[in-house]
Amino acid sequence: MSKKPIETLIAVAAGRQAADLVLKNGQVFNVFTGQFASGDVAIVGGYVAGVGSYTGLKEIDCTGLILTPGFIDGHVHVESAMVSPAEFVRATLPQGTTSVVADPHEIANVAGKRGLQYMLNACADLPMNIYFMLPSCVPATLLETSGAALAAADLAEWLDHPLVLGLGELMDYPGVVECHEAVMAKLKAAEHKLVDGHGAGLTGKNLTAYAAAGIHSDHECTTPQEAIERLSQGLYVMLREGTAAHNLLDLLPALNATTARRCLFVTDDRHPGDLIRLGHINHMAKTAIQAGLEVATAIQMATLNAAECFRLYELGAIAPGYRADILAFPDLKNWQPSLVFKDGCLAARDGQALFSPPPAAAQAVYSTVRVADIAADALRIAASSSHARVIELIPQQIVTKEQRMVVRVQDGQFLPDPEQDIIKLAVFERHHQSGRIGLGLLRGLGLRAGAIASSVAHDAHNLIAAGTCDADILAAVEEIRRMQGGLAIAVEGKIIGSLALPIAGLMSDQPIERIHQELEMLLDQARELGVRPEFDPFLTLAFLSLPVIPDLKLTDYGLVDVNTRTIVPVSC
Repeated sequence: MSKKPIETLIAVAAGRQAADLVLKNGQVFNVFTGQFASGDVAIVGGYVAGVGSYTGLKEIDCTGLILTPGFIDGHVHVESAMVSPAEFVRATLPQGTTSVVADPHEIANVAGKRGLQYMLNACADLPMNIYFMLPSCVPATLLETSGAALAAADLAEWLDHPLVLGLGELMDYPGVVECHEAVMAKLKAAEHKLVDGHGAGLTGKNLTAYAAAGIHSDHECTTPQEAIERLSQGLYVMLREGTAAHNLLDLLPALNATTARRCLFVTDDRHPGDLIRLGHINHMAKTAIQAGLEVATAIQMATLNAAECFRLYELGAIAPGYRADILAFPDLKNWQPSLVFKDGCLAARDGQALFSPPPAAAQAVYSTVRVADIAADALRIAASSSHARVIELIPQQIVTKEQRMVVRVQDGQFLPDPEQDIIKLAVFERHHQSGRIGLGLLRGLGLRAGAIASSVAHDAHNLIAAGTCDADILAAVEEIRRMQGGLAIAVEGKIIGSLALPIAGLMSDQPIERIHQELEMLLDQARELGVRPEFDPFLTLAFLSLPVIPDLKLTDYGLVDVNTRTIVPVSC
């Protein structure tokens, strides 16, 4: 973005000079008043000079079109789209997203500084405002093995970068509340920056302590009560609607004329299929309005609220001095913009990008899957009784339940029991060839035969696999090692489907349409093997190793009781 042409903006706003571009006769939404008004939008040097009656060197007739500011995603892991940043932009900008606040902690947990530098380089020349929150928890906990560790001194190298807004989601809330030295060092290093929260289940005085540390937001609310408590402590509440976690509709009751201005939309993690079929922030606005939210409130949440949350004071409005990121809608039913302007330039029309994103060199984050050789009996789950702790899935959520159940035992080991919807879960350390494997049991996925595996496993991104027999689990893991990252399905020891994700084992270097098509094929294969329709099998797997989301998860160290932050045996 070029320097703001203040003198020219003044001249055009005052009517002394023609604008570079004028969007004529649109219904312009004013985020400050919540009203629509007919008018022209004058644009100079990528900024709005004024809204009213203007002439320009170039004019576009917007009669019958509704003009809103470009939409902002306040918290997203670009890596979860499973494509390069360029492909992520090509998919989301035509949907109306002109700005995102990205937390690259997925790739940072794999490749550390190399991962951060790749993301900064890959996003540098794209037609979207991509800001970063530095990963605050690499590793997320000491209950798993990451590919890297980032201390306060490491993060300090980037804190003054113009695209870095602060620290990303601080998942180690016990470290905050208990003033752990390493966490305090990061907070102090970012003292004058923003700090995103991640306080799943946090309440009472612990939440107060979390807010007192300078945490300014939270996207882990699942109930209106949690949202109201966070709002009362001064935090912004991010209403999340991703592919795995669907919290938007549950949180809408917390919104009223006062609270809504401290709320914003975020996707967090959204897969290619949802980006293509449903959309991005435009889908969230549409969903909220269909559920009864006022149109004006939804647009404010998608624009101004997010901009103010992150102190992006030139974004979020169609008003004098603001960046000319503007959407033109034929109506407010489908929420698909017919025109998308980025810094005053037409960047997308009728859902199609009008730019070809440049590829970014990714060699520094290739070849990141380093799994030790696996012995044939390495997947035995020792049973000291017939009772086991079992991870139970909850549809539409990334939280799980701990169930204590009678499970089939043979030769001193727990066995999968597909008839009872109980299968084996395994996490393989993939960064340092330690050979460490965590083992557990999973209930609710529906898999009746075969195994599925993935190198996308939040947050450490070790290899995770679920299956009905050891041979299929090992076959799927070996396929991922061969591809140097990706997804795989094995049945009777043979691979029936796979998708390579060579960029840090998280992202493809192929077009998003192709990745969507291949994912759909894998999904169909998983469904044929019994995976229940309410679960995206690979995204479900990805969150089963995240030891900061209750109740029971699995890492390479073993079964984690998230509530006590301890490793517990499968037998109970």
